[in-house]
Amino acid sequence: MNQGTRTQQGNPVSTRKEILITGFGGQGIVLAGLIVGRAASLGDRKESTLTQSYGPEARGGACSAQVIVSDTTIHYPSVRRPDYLVCMSQGGYEKYSPLLPEGGTLLLDSDLVQVEQAKFANLFAIPSTRMAEELGRKMMANIVMLGFFTAVTRALSVEAARNAVADSVPKGTEAMNIQAFNKGHDYGEAILKGRQKKAEGKKGVRA
Repeated sequence: MNQGTRTQQGNPVSTRKEILITGFGGQGIVLAGLIVGRAASLGDRKESTLTQSYGPEARGGACSAQVIVSDTTIHYPSVRRPDYLVCMSQGGYEKYSPLLPEGGTLLLDSDLVQVEQAKFANLFAIPSTRMAEELGRKMMANIVMLGFFTAVTRALSVEAARNAVADSVPKGTEAMNIQAFNKGHDYGEAILKGRQKKAEGKKGVRA
């Protein structure tokens, strides 16, 4: 087992990350959680757990996938204070956003979720459903979001995430799903570069 990062005293420090993905039935929310957990455990060789919940209707009702990733043993599998909250429905945002602590990161589908941007210091938005439709398959919005998540959070290695996508989607759809992942990932990388340039510009003005 990976023993995690160590302090100067030699004691292991947990790098536990709590991830909550929410949306409605039919969006592939649980599959997204499964892919994150698979990428973390099989690709990045970390400990991971997945729990899931559904609303009263399997399709169209609220659902969530809760994933914990850690370098050390996970004793409690439920997410209580997510480091990363991924929202693909307004209902999911309204239900779970109160759990997001100060300093947590919110990712959302900008066409499906409306928020007050000033409330969140770490907010990343992507039109994942629209981008999936442009690729010819709306059902791949969850994979677009996974690519975006991988880029902006660095919670998973890109290689592990891509491999987990290919191993988890229906046979014959691997190529198009990888394309969807790459589209989301590129979008996330572009946002990070834009923010970095903006921050560097502000530093230059102060100087």
